[in-house]
Amino acid sequence: MTATAASGLRARMESLDLLANNVANANTGGYKADREFYSLYIAPEAQDADSPATMPVIERPWIDLSQGPMQTTGNPLDVALSGKGFFSVAAPGGPLYTRNGSFHLAADGKLVTSEGYAVLGVGGAALTMDSTRPVSIAGDGSVQQDGNTIGQINVVNIPNTAGLIKQGGNYFRVTDPALRPTPADASVEQGKIEESNSGSAEAAVRLVSVMRQFEMLQKAVSLGAEMNRAAIDEVAKV
Repeated sequence: MTATAASGLRARMESLDLLANNVANANTGGYKADREFYSLYIAPEAQDADSPATMPVIERPWIDLSQGPMQTTGNPLDVALSGKGFFSVAAPGGPLYTRNGSFHLAADGKLVTSEGYAVLGVGGAALTMDSTRPVSIAGDGSVQQDGNTIGQINVVNIPNTAGLIKQGGNYFRVTDPALRPTPADASVEQGKIEESNSGSAEAAVRLVSVMRQFEMLQKAVSLGAEMNRAAIDEVAKV
């Protein structure tokens, strides 16, 4: 019983780490929540036992890529994606992908993220525009100034999202070199930002629930330790 409860404690500690990260990024644009997938562990030497002891573990965390709510900002350089897909940006270590479309213009006219990564257009070139002229961004990502199309925001889909890992608060990196991004069907909405899909209220409720489970498992571990001590004392008396 003690070992099972201790395994449950460890799983709940990992869950608390995921929840804490979700709460911290509840107001981060385009953030995608971390979720846990529980499984039961059976030691290899106990596989053939009639009633093998099982222990709860977090088999793997997974990223919830569901759509977050849209917030209208009115800023023409803010864009959000409706549907599956990612913006492609150029980072020092290679391309990154994000759902956070809170962009601005750098001094050289390049469209960049808040971290200064250049937003890539279709074809892989950075998008550059005139900061003194109004900009219009269509649903397919086409960028126009003075009625002329100056580029198209590259919106891509990752065929196998299991090949994505997080980098920072709202960026993703492809870990499989064989995984090639493909054009996405997502619609680009100008003047909006996609909010985090980790609702602060939901995360707070789950946090309370996990804390209660943690407390109960702590009591179970303490009770198991007391029972073991009592058994040892009885054996010593004999």
